[in-house]
Amino acid sequence: MLLRKTPAACWLVGVLVFAAGALAQNPPQDRGRGRFGPDSGMQGAARFLGARAGMPGRVVKNAPYAAEISTEITQTLADGNRIHQVAASRVYRDSEGRTRTEQSLIGLSAIAPNSNLPKVIFLQDPVAGSSYALDTTRKTATKSAWPRPGRGSAPNPMAGAAAGKMGPKAGNENVKTESLGRQTLAGVPVDGTRTTVLIPAGQVGNEQPMQVVTERWYSPDLQIFVLTRHSDPRSGETVTRLTSLSRGEPAHSLFEVPADFKVTEDNQPVRPR
Repeated sequence: MLLRKTPAACWLVGVLVFAAGALAQNPPQDRGRGRFGPDSGMQGAARFLGARAGMPGRVVKNAPYAAEISTEITQTLADGNRIHQVAASRVYRDSEGRTRTEQSLIGLSAIAPNSNLPKVIFLQDPVAGSSYALDTTRKTATKSAWPRPGRGSAPNPMAGAAAGKMGPKAGNENVKTESLGRQTLAGVPVDGTRTTVLIPAGQVGNEQPMQVVTERWYSPDLQIFVLTRHSDPRSGETVTRLTSLSRGEPAHSLFEVPADFKVTEDNQPVRPR
């Protein structure tokens, strides 16, 4: 069963996982590829089997940076109970457009509480035309070939749906987009927009009209979204923000597979979605 990513979590280069039990009944959105398997026969337990890098985004050159990215999901249930989840990653990009995403799977502990989940690293190398998914615990790497040039889509790790590809069509009278002007976030100038989507009564079985609001703050210099905030009465609020931003050139070694890792080839190239 595939894990799916929430709209504001699309910046994840990602891991797609398989799990047993309740996870298979209610999968979130796709984050990439990977697997869990049963562990010791314990209900709800799992073990990490592997990962595969997701679709590479559009290559951005001459705009290196390193930063932390956090995603917070807050949902209030009908009985007043509140669910709050936090996921974190660290991202790097060099002047040639190579990217590195260090993704902790600790945020999946609620899905697999008895599991010891590793940190996974995703490398996208437009110079070599290949992607790697690294398992730091086992010291293994899975190599995938890029698709043919011209098929990339998302402009950066935080873009995805936030770039508007999955947003409502222009001209819809129930969609309003407004400019929020320019300000400075994480030390860089950013331009803000707010999109409000009105869901009329009865459209999705709702008795009263609902509003879905998405706020985005985009850095033209780095070509990344520094902050996105998505509020939907059906799923709560998701906030993705970039912090601890450094605009220096990351070390070249960060974009290489360590010499002591065992590399295996994935014969199927990563495909656009």
